[in-house]
Amino acid sequence: MSRRIGFMVVVVVSTVVIGAADARRRHSIDATPFSHAPCSVLSHEPCAPTTCSVFNEGPCIPEIDYPYGENLQLTIVSQPPQQDAAKYIKPDHDLNTIADLFAALRACWTPPHQDEAREGMQMSVRFSFKRSGAMFGAPQVTYATPDVPTEVRKTYLAAITTSLDACTPLSFSDGLGGALAGRPIMIRFVDNRTF
Repeated sequence: MSRRIGFMVVVVVSTVVIGAADARRRHSIDATPFSHAPCSVLSHEPCAPTTCSVFNEGPCIPEIDYPYGENLQLTIVSQPPQQDAAKYIKPDHDLNTIADLFAALRACWTPPHQDEAREGMQMSVRFSFKRSGAMFGAPQVTYATPDVPTEVRKTYLAAITTSLDACTPLSFSDGLGGALAGRPIMIRFVDNRTF
């Protein structure tokens, strides 16, 4: 009986060792960034080597955090930290880069007066620009802090709309205007002031 148990243990251990070696061979680490790796619907694994599991051998390759996504997302706080103060100054030239655009949008923000404001309020809006630098339609609210009275939401939306109207049309370079025309821009406004 003990010989059978010993034989079964040897078979199980050898199967695990061979399986691990086979898994290592099949799941070799590719240093190519995921955006440049060839993908196919016939692939047996994801295109992006960012899925990590306790069953994978070797290190996990994290997804590369590119600075700007497809949606051009930006967070603007009402009271920026001292080290970020330079990011809230509008450039004195035609906007030529995404960083210039974000700086101009940050500089535009004027939060509601403290009497009408709410501490910790967050609101996100989505809009886009025309090639000329004018806004294409009104900002659409995509998120507001839950359980906030309707009056507070209206106050913040009015402050956002007024701030953006006061700054637009922005002065884009030809290249930036062509690249941004019609692309969605999402801004999250955070009122981090303490009252």
